[in-house]
Amino acid sequence: MINGVNKGDNAERPPGRTSPAGREAFAKHMSIGKLRYSFIATLFMAAVFADTASMAADNTAQYPSRPITFVVPTSPGGPTDLAARLVAKHLSTAWKVPVVVENRSGAGGAIGWGHVIHSKPDGYTVLIAPSALGVRSGLDHKLPFNAVHDLAGVGLLGLMPSYLLLPSKLGITSIAQLTAYAKAQKGGVNYGSPGVGSTSNLHSAIFAHNHGFKATNIAYRGTSEALNDVVAGRLTFAILTNTSVLHLAHEGKIRVLAATSERGVSLAKGLVPNPIAVLTGDIGDDWEAAFVPAGTPDEIRSKLSKEIAKIIATPEARESFAVVGAQAKSSTPEELDTMFRKYVAQAHSMGDAIGITLN
Repeated sequence: MINGVNKGDNAERPPGRTSPAGREAFAKHMSIGKLRYSFIATLFMAAVFADTASMAADNTAQYPSRPITFVVPTSPGGPTDLAARLVAKHLSTAWKVPVVVENRSGAGGAIGWGHVIHSKPDGYTVLIAPSALGVRSGLDHKLPFNAVHDLAGVGLLGLMPSYLLLPSKLGITSIAQLTAYAKAQKGGVNYGSPGVGSTSNLHSAIFAHNHGFKATNIAYRGTSEALNDVVAGRLTFAILTNTSVLHLAHEGKIRVLAATSERGVSLAKGLVPNPIAVLTGDIGDDWEAAFVPAGTPDEIRSKLSKEIAKIIATPEARESFAVVGAQAKSSTPEELDTMFRKYVAQAHSMGDAIGITLN
């Protein structure tokens, strides 16, 4: 108080929030606060992402540091299972980590495929699948996943020709004779396959469609059961891949008329007719291949692919594959991705053309 006057009464006061100047000042203050918060948040997220990327890089560099699981979507003892166990044995020796083969059969292979698709994409869960994966993916529109997008290729393991075979007791020695016989049967003929949507199913359905006769698929639990019924004369024909096919043909128990590739023809030397034919308009040889869940780092896919290729190139692997009628053959991840995409699209278009879908 000076001369009875309060200095505070005449002092300049800051504008309140309700005044125009106050609102402007408050807005400016809040804007600066938001910028500071945004900057701090950006720095925090950058640090998190950098740490995550560093951890991912470390995990990739250390791969493999723990056991790897090979998931086989078929029962033990078949070509896919044998290929998986051969590669697993050598991979475990080379990398000094356990490689476990786990058979998850059922639902035509979908149980095993789905298990891998929903696994962590870190390279520790690997699918060893037959070509039925591609056929089923092209024909079955109700699968709960899209294998082309949900799986990433690692590499091929091998190729295996299939053979058009029929009972010797029919006395048929050519495709033309088989076609004429089938067309003469009221209601058509029966063929066998190891399940609806199998590669064998598609081979046979395409063959009947291309030659203009009606044929009904008789689905079996496996290839051997279908082959046994061809030998017994309960089926008119089948198109199968099996180590016993050529042995049974040489023994005269079945007749082999054609193969899905030139390599299949070369393996069937000495049979009548000689040479056998190559099936035209077919989807080609069966295959075995390794896949991982989509999102698996490319470095891991490449490392795994290169090691598998080394294994496939060994004399032991080539001999083991030959025992089951297969040709050991490797590929890069990118080559398998391209092949698989085209194979599924081809199976889809063929299924549409002949009216075979799995809905």
